Amino acid sequence: MTDDIERANRLVAAARTARRTLWRGAREATVGELLAGLAAPDPDEPADLYGDGVVARLEERVARLLGMEAAAFFPSGTMAQQIALRCWAGRTGSPVVALHPMSHLEVWEGGALSLVSGLRTVHPTREPRQPTADEVAGLAEPFGTLVLELPLRDAGFLLPSWEELEELVDAARERDAVVHFDGARLWESTVRFGRPLPEIAGLADSVYVSFYKSLGGLGGAALAGPAALVEEARVWRHRYGGQVFRQFPQALSALAGLERELPRLPQYVARARTVAQALREGFAAAGTPWFRIHPEEPHTHQFQVWLPYEADLLTDAGIRLAEETGTMLFRRWSPGPVPGLSVTEAEVGAPGLEWSAEDVVRAVAAFAARLEPATTHRIRPK
Repeated sequence: MTDDIERANRLVAAARTARRTLWRGAREATVGELLAGLAAPDPDEPADLYGDGVVARLEERVARLLGMEAAAFFPSGTMAQQIALRCWAGRTGSPVVALHPMSHLEVWEGGALSLVSGLRTVHPTREPRQPTADEVAGLAEPFGTLVLELPLRDAGFLLPSWEELEELVDAARERDAVVHFDGARLWESTVRFGRPLPEIAGLADSVYVSFYKSLGGLGGAALAGPAALVEEARVWRHRYGGQVFRQFPQALSALAGLERELPRLPQYVARARTVAQALREGFAAAGTPWFRIHPEEPHTHQFQVWLPYEADLLTDAGIRLAEETGTMLFRRWSPGPVPGLSVTEAEVGAPGLEWSAEDVVRAVAAFAARLEPATTHRIRPK
């Protein structure tokens, strides 16, 4: 445990002082930087109370951006989605939710969907990809709501094609089910879908979006959908403890993200595709015994990198690279499903726009050089 804490502290320190990085991690921001990133407030505007004022303005902005009738601010996406699905269960008469077992609702929320909200889940597929329309149509039991996480983060930030998404929605409708988009990172999906946000969100009955995962806000989320659903969700928000007295810092940071980051996300996606190709070229040139960039062409500005080394070894190599050269290429690595195989999530943000493909190849060479003494940790292909 001590080694893990020391490694985490070194990683944050190295990333904060790095002169070059593809993105800035959430743990690397200082209080001063976060405060400086807030949208400039009108000092004469009354402070918000229980969701009025600037919070209401944010809700109206999100509803317009997504082409929905209404939106409500929530302190967390976990709360927003549990309440949305609870409301839909009451309307459809079914407590059964169809979703991917790798979705955030299943993996990262401690079983809250069933333990807190009394809902039950079924899975169209267990494959590490988006489900297909045939799999949704072929579910053996009825369900009231289909949840699609767009993109599916734990599978590699994967999106279906636009045609596949339309087919998935149609399959749910044919089962008399409603459709909810877990759109924590929906903002950056416009590039792959080739459609504006209102057209994407318009396929669903309700959508959740995050204000910090891609927009760099302090926190918070929004649930958007029909006005009647959103009004009911506000009632449940109070019951779940989400009726917070003042929320203007989160609202101001969300508005700043919508103003500054949202227009730049297509640039980040485009550069992520350049970076992914350069990583492949860099690992091949470095003689790395095996590697995988997943997906080959990133669907968003985030993607996975797989290497045949122990996770701690890879994390330490990235820390040393940053400490010794001022370049932060990768951050924390995690063990994969096979011993000795590890995965990390790569991202391209505003700092990554300054990187050329040649910069990435050089950084990979320097990173790989710091792995050479540990050849015994490799998985050698047969």
